[in-house]
Amino acid sequence: MFRILKKQVLRDSVVLIALLTAALALVTAPTQAMTGAKNGLTLCCNVIIPSLFPFFVLSSLAVDLGLAAYLGRLLEGVMRPLFRVSGCCAMAVVLGFVGGYPLGAKTALELYRQGLCTKTETERLLAFCNNSGPAFILGVVGAGIFGSGQIGLLLYASHCVASLLTGLLFRFYGHEDQRAKTTSYPKPIAATTIPAAFTNGVVRSFSNLLNICAFVIFFSALLQLMSHFGVFTAIARLLSLVGVSSRYAPQLVAGLLELTSGVSSLGGVASSAGSISMAAFMLGWAGLSVHCQVLCFLIDSGLSARTYLLGKFLHGLISAALTYLVTTLFPLTYPVSYYLTTQTQTLTQLDFRHILPVTLVTAVLCWMALVALCRFLAGKTGGK
Repeated sequence: MFRILKKQVLRDSVVLIALLTAALALVTAPTQAMTGAKNGLTLCCNVIIPSLFPFFVLSSLAVDLGLAAYLGRLLEGVMRPLFRVSGCCAMAVVLGFVGGYPLGAKTALELYRQGLCTKTETERLLAFCNNSGPAFILGVVGAGIFGSGQIGLLLYASHCVASLLTGLLFRFYGHEDQRAKTTSYPKPIAATTIPAAFTNGVVRSFSNLLNICAFVIFFSALLQLMSHFGVFTAIARLLSLVGVSSRYAPQLVAGLLELTSGVSSLGGVASSAGSISMAAFMLGWAGLSVHCQVLCFLIDSGLSARTYLLGKFLHGLISAALTYLVTTLFPLTYPVSYYLTTQTQTLTQLDFRHILPVTLVTAVLCWMALVALCRFLAGKTGGK
């Protein structure tokens, strides 16, 4: 089948049919497309921009000012034996766990752009550093969808453990680069001046956010059209033919495409070990929308996207397996919640004025802690 798809004529025919189908869908159901696009735009303005923008600026400042390189010296003895990556890669892992998608991948590419890690190390890092944030898992998924803080903690714990286990598996990927053993870290606050780093970080972060919002709006409109024309139902029936339960097939299809929609749809399913494990898989996989956001960063970088996609798939499988094992051995008691009656209702109702101060304060505190740690290390090493 893959040999057939490699033929240029067939590929062009498939693309042409897809474009004609999309154009026909837009002409036939323009209201649904507009509704989906509006939902995506509201989601971007109220949630994505205020929650990600401060952390994007923090990531750029940490890399451009050399703080990530300074921490790399301290953490080299941990990151190198475990994951076969340089110590400064810990910055991408930590920010990925705190800031959520796609901050981890963006930080990893910033490190690669600065020459702080090799191509092979960056590809290993991308396989496990791009993760969901605690606010989404604990607040939206745990408390909002399943109505239980215990489930939120379980999902976040399994998400983090599965990510680290994926990183351990990918330590065997690729060959050891000799340059990685003799990585030369620049001195702190030496890569560029603070005003230049700040202005470049703000501009570059906002540009990256526009790319992310473009994909969110596109997939929101696409999912609305697919739901209107019964595409989800048709795909779910096909999955049921290969053994996938018809109870979870529609939610699985939605989650493979867009994380928020897929996880939100589990609010209408009777909560069980199966539904919680499926939520864990969706959080690990992240959805095609998030992958497109990451792939737009990978353009012209020369990095392989296959490693990233395989890592996210393994992350989802490991997270689902861990969650199912825990929920089976230790059954949780929790109320069934139906807070999310539509795919993005709760998220789109969040207020920009409330989210922005929280994320801004969190980013500033992280920045202050990072600077304090570097000053402490500078004092211990005599400024070397």
